Amino acid sequence: MAPTGNFTDFNPERGDWLRLQTLVFLRWMAIGGQLVAIAVATRALEISLPLGFCFMAVGAAVIANLVLISVYPANKRLNETEALVALLFDLGQLCFLLFLTGGLSNPFALLILAPVTVSASVLPLRSTVFLGLVAILFVTVLALLNVPMQMRGEAIRMPALIGFGFWLSLVIGIVFLGIYSHRVAGEKRSMSDALLATQMALAREQKLTDLGGVVAAAAHELGTPLATIKMVSTEMMDELSGQPDLAEDARLIREQADRCRDILRSMGKAGKDDLHLRQAPLSAVLREAAEPHLDRGKRVHFSFAPAAGGQRVEPEILRRPELIHGLRNLVQNAVDFAKGQVWVDASWTAHSLTLRIIDDGEGFPPQVLGRIGDPFLRSRRDEAAAPRRPGYEGMGLGLFIAKTLLERTGAEMSFANAADPFLTSEERPERSGAIVEATWALDSIAAQKGRPLGQNQPIS
Repeated sequence: MAPTGNFTDFNPERGDWLRLQTLVFLRWMAIGGQLVAIAVATRALEISLPLGFCFMAVGAAVIANLVLISVYPANKRLNETEALVALLFDLGQLCFLLFLTGGLSNPFALLILAPVTVSASVLPLRSTVFLGLVAILFVTVLALLNVPMQMRGEAIRMPALIGFGFWLSLVIGIVFLGIYSHRVAGEKRSMSDALLATQMALAREQKLTDLGGVVAAAAHELGTPLATIKMVSTEMMDELSGQPDLAEDARLIREQADRCRDILRSMGKAGKDDLHLRQAPLSAVLREAAEPHLDRGKRVHFSFAPAAGGQRVEPEILRRPELIHGLRNLVQNAVDFAKGQVWVDASWTAHSLTLRIIDDGEGFPPQVLGRIGDPFLRSRRDEAAAPRRPGYEGMGLGLFIAKTLLERTGAEMSFANAADPFLTSEERPERSGAIVEATWALDSIAAQKGRPLGQNQPIS
């Protein structure tokens, strides 16, 4: 299906803003820096600090990281709300530690800019504005209320004018860096969208060029037969002038020949987007997606059935290009790694649609199971395993592309193994390999029923 002229349809609002692994790594760096700063201040500089409360603040960050690591997979991406909450936690933890160590008298107060800069780079404007206002509030509180650091019995305080200047510089820094980072990140995303639109335009142009070649060949091949039909029908009309019924049939033949000529002419000007092809039964879409991989020496089983309490009628779904391409990549991956069989099971209820693709191979390697969906898992092809996986390209991007495309259609993806990898071959069940499951809300993928499709429009 050729893309339409509106490229914004293929640039949905970004739902995944920040990778959890990046946030956890940065927080570990901050924890290490905080511990080193506390140690240097108390041991080398002999500054008195409330160590109990300081270690409690650092411990809160450690516990937060451990919880995130144990609960979520490494490839988890935070949505806007989750990322905002995480950055608010980092900002609050840092400000509490600064409150215990002199407030704005502590030179590390400059690190308050870090969460705001991260937010401005990856989150939308509303979240960045909220986080920036909270940061300004915390800076103001720290300027007025804090536990002074003690050095050899004397409190370390900045002159009022210097303190006001530092507070003002932090506020200006929050505003300036927030605006600057947001603008730069926005321009980068705009450039990425522009490149995507260019690629889509080139792909669309290629399709139209191919279509024009097909139409030109058809017009060339059909031109002589249509001209012969028109000439013969005209002669028949002259010879059958005394037989009105037969003459009317001859006239109809000539009119239909003219209509065929006009259709070919209109197709030569622009291809048409067939609205009937925008939707199809679930089974037809899945078979279409799997079709290129059905003749690669592996048996692919299809199963379509309503779930418990689901409607018996098979749903019709939208034939979106990203849906078909994503499903095709998943089937290709299953066929690549299957020993001999692949199962494509689809079930539905009145509100959801679930698809599972299972193979009888070795399953996902345990060490990468939590990272599936990240790009470039494989750096090169395993040549030793090539005979067992004919046609496998080995570029390591298939699952990343499939996951990204299907999540754009509203799918929730999960990856697992059907059997314990340490079982012997005799103990492994028939469906022993990898399991890829995608679940959609039916409203997000089902075609609308009871509405006329309308007239096919030229592709422009």
